[in-house]
Amino acid sequence: MPNSSGQKALLTISACAVNNGKISVDSSKKKFEALINPAGYEHTFKLSYAKNRVLGQPGTEAKYDASHPEKIVLKELVLDGTGVVKANQNSTNSTPASVKDQIELLKNVVYTYVGSKHEAPIVQLKWGSLLFYGRVESLTFNYTLFKPSGLPLRAKVTLTLIEYQSSEEISKEAAQESPDLTHLIEVKAGDTLPLLCYQIYQDCTYYIEVARINNLTNFRDLKPGIKLQFPPLN
Repeated sequence: MPNSSGQKALLTISACAVNNGKISVDSSKKKFEALINPAGYEHTFKLSYAKNRVLGQPGTEAKYDASHPEKIVLKELVLDGTGVVKANQNSTNSTPASVKDQIELLKNVVYTYVGSKHEAPIVQLKWGSLLFYGRVESLTFNYTLFKPSGLPLRAKVTLTLIEYQSSEEISKEAAQESPDLTHLIEVKAGDTLPLLCYQIYQDCTYYIEVARINNLTNFRDLKPGIKLQFPPLN
């Protein structure tokens, strides 16, 4: 992946800090930069669904339940200590670090617990247009080449990162958007009960049950300014 200047963009993994709910790279800590970019990566998105009771109707139907954190899997990130692959041209040292030192650096960046928090560090993964913030789920080293003494000269790394979001970001996304929360809605001019049900539940057929819960005798004539309760689906 070349960058805007036409040079090859090398994958970098940097330690991050979180301040006031915002994630930023911690420039005081050493970052990991690949000598050889990985063969590729997987980017996984996952949703889950639950069997929720339909208001006013028997039986259940599958409804959206949650969005799970995204996942990045780097495949065959090669660590080379043979000298065949030269270090980054921008580096002051043209000789690549040993495989052992490269492994220690990578572990320190993505795996080693942070201080007294007893949790894996938050990192930024950057490669071309890919920018991802996460924490390590798994880290595997496959040693493929050795010196006669047994010291490793080459290793292939498989790294899995789980997306990280601060509690502030999660709360902001979840606020007043879930059909599993009770909503108190103030009626505005032009609102109808089926329309409001669709906005909350993505299904306008719940209006009869919502009218019953709110003791509405004439749900077709909603008065602007009144407040209606929209209960959770289950």
